[in-house]
Amino acid sequence: MEVDRLKRFSDLLHDLDIRGAYRRLRMPAGADFSSNDYLALADCARMRRAIIGALERGVPCGSGGSRLLRGNHPEHEQLEEEAARFFNTERALLFGSGYAANTALLGTLPQRDDLVVYDEHVHASAHDGMKLGRANAVSFPHNDVGGAADAIRAWRQRGGNGTPWIVVESLYSMEGDRAPLGELSSLAEHSDGFLMIDEAHATGVFGPDGRGLAAEFEGCDYVVALHTGGKALGMSGALVTGSAILCDFLINRARPFIFATAPSPLVAAAMRESLTILRDEPERRSRLSTLSRYARAGLQHRLGLRTPDSQILPVIIGENELTLRIAERVQAAGFDVRAIRPPTVPPGTARLRLSISLHVDERLIDSVVDAIGDELPRGAGHGG
Repeated sequence: MEVDRLKRFSDLLHDLDIRGAYRRLRMPAGADFSSNDYLALADCARMRRAIIGALERGVPCGSGGSRLLRGNHPEHEQLEEEAARFFNTERALLFGSGYAANTALLGTLPQRDDLVVYDEHVHASAHDGMKLGRANAVSFPHNDVGGAADAIRAWRQRGGNGTPWIVVESLYSMEGDRAPLGELSSLAEHSDGFLMIDEAHATGVFGPDGRGLAAEFEGCDYVVALHTGGKALGMSGALVTGSAILCDFLINRARPFIFATAPSPLVAAAMRESLTILRDEPERRSRLSTLSRYARAGLQHRLGLRTPDSQILPVIIGENELTLRIAERVQAAGFDVRAIRPPTVPPGTARLRLSISLHVDERLIDSVVDAIGDELPRGAGHGG
């Protein structure tokens, strides 16, 4: 009897399809309201020239191995030195992606007798890092500093004598709202803990010179930050910033760093140019702020939606299939707006995620808001 080895996978995919959770790759089409290329650096002329210049001066396309073998290149170290100065921290360490960096941080730094206290809305990569780590982990309600403090207090009362690690995003990728970093920093300091801040969606967009929402806290010995290159910086890779001791510990113990081929030196060269652009062209951030404010006003006026003060604007529909249908109709009208469904967001909160970037203008924003309004059922949709 012949065994169909693929049947169970086919059945699982069929089940995803029935539940409106089946995912398919598709090419970009229509006006860009879905990418994280907030400052439009990914295809800008300065970035292209930086990569061409790196190639012309002999920078290789590939690294040839891990950083601890032969893959370490002067471009990697130059980027890390410049990034440490840019973010006002003691050290910076380059990883191949934000996902790799998050899994490395949370799988390596918290020790067996420590406690990870994380916001319930942190990135999936943070959850995967916690699974790889040895410390116990507990969530707290979104942006609830009191809930985080209660979790640490209860752990101490049960005999916990290690270090608490508070894990948050400075700007949440699906809600578009900000973490109360000042209160969280105070909690970390007063509880003898660390604050781990994922700046993925804030780097390049907020803060002096685009240093992010955590800029005033970086440089403290109890703060570790993550700046991804694949969003506003227009590249790929990620930079972890913090104390020299923690960066050295990651080099020695973080498996996603030790056993991964080093990022292309071209990525490092391009990311250095990204940081230079942030300093040289503040008008990009200013224009993005103007467009984001215009989009928020349009959603409020046209659809009655209140959205967070950022470039990430969620329109929550609720049900998966309805959200998919609305997204498909808005896409057919010429706008690249994607449906975001569980497990990326909590059950019952499927949504359209409008991402404002310098790839659009006021005219396109008016048009996409009208297109969404034409498709929304009465009473549907609310901001994060």
